[in-house]
Amino acid sequence: MQKDKKNYKLIVVEDNIGDYYLLEEFLNEKIENPTIFHFVRFKDLFEFQEQITPDIDLIFLDLSLPDKNGTDLIVEVLKISKKIPVIVLTGYTDFSFATKSLALGISDYLLKDDLSSPTLYKSIIYNIERNNSLVKIQESEQLYSDLFQLSPLPICVYDIETLLFLDSNEAAVNLYGYSHDEFLKLKITAIFNEEETIEQEENVARIMTHKKKNGDLIFVDIRSNTIVFNGQKAQIILANDITKSLNHIKKIEVQNEKLKEIAWTQSHVVRAPLSQILGLAQLVLDDKNVSEETKELIAILNNSAQELDKIVKEIIDKSKEISLNE
Repeated sequence: MQKDKKNYKLIVVEDNIGDYYLLEEFLNEKIENPTIFHFVRFKDLFEFQEQITPDIDLIFLDLSLPDKNGTDLIVEVLKISKKIPVIVLTGYTDFSFATKSLALGISDYLLKDDLSSPTLYKSIIYNIERNNSLVKIQESEQLYSDLFQLSPLPICVYDIETLLFLDSNEAAVNLYGYSHDEFLKLKITAIFNEEETIEQEENVARIMTHKKKNGDLIFVDIRSNTIVFNGQKAQIILANDITKSLNHIKKIEVQNEKLKEIAWTQSHVVRAPLSQILGLAQLVLDDKNVSEETKELIAILNNSAQELDKIVKEIIDKSKEISLNE
């Protein structure tokens, strides 16, 4: 039978030598070369705590030690276990106590009478993998917390049923003017302008008018979605303040209106006298009684007026393009 060649490092806290030898035998049946640190009292484990490092895979704990036992023993071992999974070994089939032990934070609860090399090895693999998954989840939660707080964009979370804020990051505090504690006492409607409504659909994106603590109104580009936050159905909101951008756009729109007004003036005011000049010039050119020298001068004037009229038309066309692109 092929053994697991991984270098497992295990702590066994067991005062019964017979039970310890049996456990060691079961371990050696499945694992090629386990490193085992054996202690018979809690005091010995406590003195070893400085050497309990993340490379230790698991702690086996007998619940009846000479110097400590039961719930007190579990609590004290968990304090020094440094998030290493703890498997309780006991000879007593007490379901209520097993449940209580698991609630305290142990990883598994094994009866000594039911132990065998397969069940022991399966428990080791399961609890190590389970602990690794829990660590990854905790790291993900920490990463979420860091991203939430360090985001340069304001982010808030509120309860869908009560509408109360559940969390807000520093950027939201800076934007709206409420402290974090003040946010947690408010409903989402406190930052809404009167005509705004609540949207709790998936992947909502919209432009809204929000109200700051000092009463100032701001335009925000909202992105929101439903999430589960600490077991509660919630809505997360990312708000990008676009007030300055919209004000800039409004200034451009005003400038465009002025440009269109100028174009209208060019079309109706400037072109009117030009048309008269062109018409008079053509009458002179058609008059047979006008000398050739005068016609040459009028022809030059006519060409200049036509060029000017062309320029005015081009300006008008450009202004129309601006109007179409709005």
